[in-house]
Amino acid sequence: MQVKTTVLVEMRPALEGFSGIPQEVRLLFCGLSRLPHFEVEGLLQTSNRFLVNGVPRKRHAHFTPAMAFNRYSKVIASLAQPPPENLLHRAARFIRTRIISAWLSLTTSIGLGNIRLTGFNSSEFSAFIWQTLFSKTLASRDLGSVAFANYRICSVPWKAMHAAGLAKLTWRRTALYPKLSTPDVDVFIGQTPYPGRVSKDTQMVIRYHDAIPVLMPHTTRGDHQATHFRALQSNVRHGAWFACVSETTRTDLLNLFPEASSRVVTIHNMVSDNYFLEDANLDSARHIVRTRIYETSGWLPYFLTNREENTFYESHLDGDNFHYLLMVSTIEPRKNHTRLIAAWEFIKSQNDPSLKLVIVGTLGWNYESIRTALASWIEHGEAFLLNAVPAGELRTLYRNALATICPSLGEGFGFSGIEAMRSGGITIASDIPVHREIYDDAAVYFDPHSTASLAESLSYTLYGDHSWATICDLKQRGQEVSGRYLPEVILPKWDRLLAQLAGKPA
Repeated sequence: MQVKTTVLVEMRPALEGFSGIPQEVRLLFCGLSRLPHFEVEGLLQTSNRFLVNGVPRKRHAHFTPAMAFNRYSKVIASLAQPPPENLLHRAARFIRTRIISAWLSLTTSIGLGNIRLTGFNSSEFSAFIWQTLFSKTLASRDLGSVAFANYRICSVPWKAMHAAGLAKLTWRRTALYPKLSTPDVDVFIGQTPYPGRVSKDTQMVIRYHDAIPVLMPHTTRGDHQATHFRALQSNVRHGAWFACVSETTRTDLLNLFPEASSRVVTIHNMVSDNYFLEDANLDSARHIVRTRIYETSGWLPYFLTNREENTFYESHLDGDNFHYLLMVSTIEPRKNHTRLIAAWEFIKSQNDPSLKLVIVGTLGWNYESIRTALASWIEHGEAFLLNAVPAGELRTLYRNALATICPSLGEGFGFSGIEAMRSGGITIASDIPVHREIYDDAAVYFDPHSTASLAESLSYTLYGDHSWATICDLKQRGQEVSGRYLPEVILPKWDRLLAQLAGKPA
């Protein structure tokens, strides 16, 4: 009987958000779980919160089933219940993080900074695992593959590990991060540069999404540049492999660290099979827009009564004339929302006064200029900001949009354009290298620094003399190009890489 390769996958990003890296983590875990040669486990860890330890990997005789279930329940409570956010609790968490980081920094410097991982048996808590980690992206048919898998707990927050490694920069040229104790793991897959090391018999693989914090630091916030670069430098130094999500990202990584060239490969992201062709249904799209409005302060019209609110949305979403442009992205400067808004305003004035704008995404950072540009349009029912849209509903929005716009100034992959293609929509994208690589000739491109260029692309594609033929060609080519990222195409590449690293035949 062949012994399976044990693969431990960092799941932290899956606790956050619907799209982007959180989505890719869910798809990767599910996809790897389908491969027969691997025993896939998930590492549960948060960015800021301390988790309760699970069950010791080597149990003592006195550790009863009741004690184990009590531990599992406490783990769930620490994951599911957000901590109080008053000043006293924030101060206590800050002090605890500083103490743990200082202790890890000290013990790591003398070779003792190992972080013990504990176990979590999900068999009795599958509903929680499914809802917390996977339901935002995967279809219910995948529940059995992911919700009953084995999981391990890292009680130390990800940011505390970063702080421990960076603390040594006062007297070292490179950061020295603590080590996860993984002696029985063949391959550990970390998401983005990981602020830690692994046991000597474990091969680390970093799923590398982009080098934007280093190459475009003006588009990130806080200490993102320092944490990204120092953890990346450490990963390279300690022999990690890198599975880049695009050839563009691979090129950027090798420009930074050419010495890692023999350990860097490209394995594109997978597109979820929740995206597929279906008939257009504007009524469903209207309903989704109405029910997924982002209920956040400063982004909503003001209503005196519920009746007034219902009348407002009925008047602006009903009717045969409802049609819209779609953008799916976090609200932050790098995504270039203001360029799209300006071009949309031009198209409304010149071509189509009834054209709506639908934006799906959570609030990121430095979004005040975007809010200012959208405020009056939201107030008048011409633009809509949505949030928490599950994949099945997003498929409907893609399918019924006149076009999905991807105006970003920088990306590692670009999920929304591919998802739109799979759903039978068309994609209009900024002319940046990664979009050319991923979307190939199945998209219309524009200069991301020029409103006129985007407006011209929109006008030509949607309202030009040959727009119908152009749209038909884009949809047909979109099905072909997006098929490159289906699980059945991507998973064999992971199978070969992991088998190679574990020294076992695929």
